[in-house]
Amino acid sequence: MGANISQVSDLSESQSLKRLIGPESICENDPFWNQLISFTFTSPTNSSDAKLLDEAVIPLAKTLIENNPRSGNFGALVRVFLGRTKELKISTECQDQLFIWQAHNALFLVRCLLKVFIREMSEQDLHLQFSYQERAPGTCDSRSEDLLEELIYNLVYLIVEVPLLDITYNILFEAVTTLLVLLSYQLFQKEILREGLIYRCLTTGRCLSLTSRLVKTLLYNFIRQEKCPLPATQVFQPQSAGGGLLYGLASGVASGLWSVFTLGGAGGKHGLDQEQNPLPLSNQSLLLLLVLANLTDGPDSPNPYRQAVTCFKNTQDTSSIPSPQPHTFQINFNSLYTALCEQQRSDQATLLLYTLLHQNANMRTYVLSRTDMENLVMPILEILYHVEERNSHHVYMALIILLILTEDDTFNRSIHEVVLKNISWYTERALTEISLGSLLILVVIRTIQFNMTRTRDKYLHTNCLAALANMSAQFRSLHQYAAQRIISVTSRHMQRYLYVLDSKFFPQSSCSWLGHLLVVAGDAGEELTNLNCSFILKSYASSLFALLSKKHNKVLEQATQSLHGPLGSDDGSALPDYAQDLSVIEEVIRMMLEIINSCLFNSLHHNPNLVYALLYKRELFEQFRSHPSFQDIMQNLDTVISFFSQKLEQAGTDLSVERVQEVIKKGAVALPKDRLKKFPELKFKYVEEDQPEDFFIPYVWSLVFSSGVGLYWNPQGIELFTMDSS
Repeated sequence: MGANISQVSDLSESQSLKRLIGPESICENDPFWNQLISFTFTSPTNSSDAKLLDEAVIPLAKTLIENNPRSGNFGALVRVFLGRTKELKISTECQDQLFIWQAHNALFLVRCLLKVFIREMSEQDLHLQFSYQERAPGTCDSRSEDLLEELIYNLVYLIVEVPLLDITYNILFEAVTTLLVLLSYQLFQKEILREGLIYRCLTTGRCLSLTSRLVKTLLYNFIRQEKCPLPATQVFQPQSAGGGLLYGLASGVASGLWSVFTLGGAGGKHGLDQEQNPLPLSNQSLLLLLVLANLTDGPDSPNPYRQAVTCFKNTQDTSSIPSPQPHTFQINFNSLYTALCEQQRSDQATLLLYTLLHQNANMRTYVLSRTDMENLVMPILEILYHVEERNSHHVYMALIILLILTEDDTFNRSIHEVVLKNISWYTERALTEISLGSLLILVVIRTIQFNMTRTRDKYLHTNCLAALANMSAQFRSLHQYAAQRIISVTSRHMQRYLYVLDSKFFPQSSCSWLGHLLVVAGDAGEELTNLNCSFILKSYASSLFALLSKKHNKVLEQATQSLHGPLGSDDGSALPDYAQDLSVIEEVIRMMLEIINSCLFNSLHHNPNLVYALLYKRELFEQFRSHPSFQDIMQNLDTVISFFSQKLEQAGTDLSVERVQEVIKKGAVALPKDRLKKFPELKFKYVEEDQPEDFFIPYVWSLVFSSGVGLYWNPQGIELFTMDSS
């Protein structure tokens, strides 16, 4: 096969590759093809090796683009591969490793060339590269087959028909990867692609009948989590000291093009990446599934892959009622649930979980019925806990998953019955024993605090508050620290609210007494700090808040009007920082007060620790009883504070913590519920934004870009998203 190639940079010197990309046509029956595809190589498994390969292939592929209209050699290479796919299933049953090996190599060459073609030309021009045939000068093409469609169909057929074994692992991985490459036109477009040749090939025609089988196979590839076979178990390794016939054949031709080019095999520099991602087929299958499921609906028909994801059922479902949905199938929900629990450290597994909970009612019902819910919820909480280390999209998905779960009251009750011990990743405080529900509250509150002090993302804190609100009526036996954090985060925002108003409207020199409000407990809220509010402030709290609110509303109104500018102006400026601060903080305070109120109204006797924490901070809460924005929701909190304060006064002075808790527990039973005003039930339901594809398609492709095994794209060519979103 020409000169021995020792590094990627030497590819351009290969005589065989020069002939492939040259202007001379090579007949499909020429022995050249068997020689070309008999190389020892395992696909790159890391981005650095993939980058080296990509840079080496680009000039070769560009030369082929120029010569292929005359030679038709690319089409001939595709036909060589297609000729072997027809026998792959039989070859697998017969353990014909030589045949599988050559088919894999042919497909690998096709994929490498396609990746450059797609970057360099439109779909229409790509289609032409498939249609060029070997022919005499001046003659017309007489063949009518659509080779691009034939390739796509055979890739899908290969994935669903060929069983996953050690000897087929690499070719199945290559088939999945090639489909991802074919779909990668989206990476180079700012707008969402809604149709096209490749889109139509996958969603109509022959591929349509394989939709459910393809989705099922990709899911099972994810579920099985099969590791890439070790080099010793792959094809063409020595079978004995003297070597077998197959090994002899391979070593005889391996002295050419690819003999030492084994990026992903023995001797390659893949060790670290293999440890980081030892499941290339599982990972790649999940990425392809997400890409397919997020294709937009066609002009005349919905996306069949999304339909399949939406309606599949459990293999244990013995219902005889036929599904009205097309492309339905059955899969083992227990295995899928286990894989989802184990893989939440990756963005793509979290996105799959979100997709299934949001779109597949069968899977959502199954997940909510599990008695080991902590196996799923704990990894989600760990994602949120390490919010600083995660990208914003991963955090969003984790949070929305919690929001979807908290829409179910059974879930909200059951999580308080699951007791956890020694949560190693929670480092703020030693939690030797805590319920899953209390831990969930702590993590969500921590996320709110992080967002308010760092990212200031309204969407994030709104969803955090919605999840807490959904749970609030079912709060049970709240851990002391969880109850304390609910109250302390509320009081912290109250103090911040006062500080912003005070800084904006009152000179500190004439209002030093207001500064007393800023003497607060630390975040942990472990030490009681008396708020030394002046007599004047206490006496005129109502007037103070009326004045502050009036000024606050006027400022917001003026700021909003100033943004409108002259008639017809298109100025998109944001509200001033102080106005945004006031609006956001006020929203958080209102929601936290509603959450506390919901718990007190529905389950006060189950949560003495929350009452204790509320009394601990009662002086600050009392200042807000007359605030126009909060006075309605403060009625119940004021009733509870007054009732228990009276009970404690009756119990005497210098009470121990244990005695205070005892008084609270007895008082909780004695407090007539009719003294508390009933408010509408707090219930929030997650609803996707209009045109969700504007978010999900760039997100999915950013995952392919950053997590695709052995795939590399030059960042400068990416148009769909900015690099910080990948």
